[in-house]
Amino acid sequence: MAGRLDAVFFDVGNTLLYAYPSVGHVCEEILLGSGRIHSLDEIEGILPLVDEYYEDRYRSDDTFWTSDERAADVWTGMYGLLCRRLGIPEVEAVDLAHAVYDAFGDPARWRAYDDVAPAFERLRSAGVKVGIISNWDTRLEGVLDGLGLGALIDTVVSSAVVGLHKPDPRIFELACARLGVEPGRCAHVGDHVYSDVLGARAAGLRPVLIDRHRVGLSSDGVTCLLTLDDLEGALR
Repeated sequence: MAGRLDAVFFDVGNTLLYAYPSVGHVCEEILLGSGRIHSLDEIEGILPLVDEYYEDRYRSDDTFWTSDERAADVWTGMYGLLCRRLGIPEVEAVDLAHAVYDAFGDPARWRAYDDVAPAFERLRSAGVKVGIISNWDTRLEGVLDGLGLGALIDTVVSSAVVGLHKPDPRIFELACARLGVEPGRCAHVGDHVYSDVLGARAAGLRPVLIDRHRVGLSSDGVTCLLTLDDLEGALR
């Protein structure tokens, strides 16, 4: 593989990291700390509506990922919606939404999937550079460092830091330029057809999908993995 690829880039959410122990648990804990007692089942019953809110905002204008302020506005809007659906008054809902957003800047609220560090180590041992290209706010590098992954990554390109977002091919080109590699000798692994597959293809990288939750992700001509344990075989 080292003879074929110079670098492999990765998305982050649902590709490398997951919320710990879950988004619902984090929300429950923060609400409880403010004296609001709501069951995990109650919270998780509303989360699909929160996800729908995010997808609507993402479809209407995904450029919010190029700014910390705009990204925070979307995320606090999501968790504010959750709080209001739980019957929490507006002023308190806004404060709690900000508390949830702040919590997810803490590495302790995240975990890397078990196959991530071993995959990075195998790539680097084969002479392949490892990079991150993610629609994320400026806290991403601190989260990755806090999880002990920073030493295994050659560059982190976060949309809010560079002012570009996936699927804009320029963010992929920037990441390649940082590592001094040609896009045609690189791959990008992610869980989103629109941002990861279309963006990587437009920039000339080889896209690879990862379907952690086995929801049937697919895109014509694109390899789809269930785990990074199978990455090298797929790249061959």
